[in-house]
Amino acid sequence: MTDDSPTDSPAHPRRGPLALLDRVLLRVRVDSVDPLARRTRRIVLAGPVLADLTWTPGQNVTLFPQDPTRLGSWRQGPRDLKRSYSVWEYHPAGRLTLAVYDHGGDSPGAAWARGVTPGDEAIITKPDGRLVARADASFHLFVGDDTAAVPFGAILRGLPASAQVRGVFECDDPADALPLPRAGDLAWSYRHGAPAAGSPLLPAALADLDLPDPREPATSTSTSTSTGSGSDGRTGRPVAYVAGEARTCQAVRQHLVSERGWERRQVIVQPFWAPGKRGMD
Repeated sequence: MTDDSPTDSPAHPRRGPLALLDRVLLRVRVDSVDPLARRTRRIVLAGPVLADLTWTPGQNVTLFPQDPTRLGSWRQGPRDLKRSYSVWEYHPAGRLTLAVYDHGGDSPGAAWARGVTPGDEAIITKPDGRLVARADASFHLFVGDDTAAVPFGAILRGLPASAQVRGVFECDDPADALPLPRAGDLAWSYRHGAPAAGSPLLPAALADLDLPDPREPATSTSTSTSTGSGSDGRTGRPVAYVAGEARTCQAVRQHLVSERGWERRQVIVQPFWAPGKRGMD
């Protein structure tokens, strides 16, 4: 066995920062890899350490393309050491599924996703993140590109059937669209080769979308309006979840706040990527 051979635990306990990493990292195996859409790979991870994790739909894990407990992995700098990926599905028996979009280029995350095969070791952290559904929201609006469709798909699967939902998504081509639940409440726009960065498609799609008054809880004929509750009994106000390319996220938030009257606290924004920005490529 060489110094670079993967092991479930070091032969000799490490000290200092490396010992801390050993305690927080989850070493798992790649169970399967297959295409989920034209540019998105579904990568299923499995292992006993994945059993019974605390996970809320929408959260992500941090993946390390190289073992961070080996000093050589730090040579490219800390921004190339890790990438964050949203969890597409999770099974408490010990299976966690990623859906990794390929932006092209040679970033460490893209190279890992293209080259990984069943049986390989993968190193991740436990799920974390704030991009989760607000339990008291009377209406859920989802806005994003095909990278955002990964956490939003998980959130949509976790919402009750009575939840009021609308969503607008964009991708380059219909072959890039991910299979999402509640498809009848969602609309897709296609760039057909136009740049994804700063795309005007999502703000334009939102401008044509009939949205509830952001100042009031959503109401339904099935619920007395005197209660001020939504159709599923929620008493909160509408909430928008916006994710994907950084500049597009800013444009969507600007549209909702400045043109549609939403308060900034009603718009949860999570930029996932930005062209040319190290660590977000």
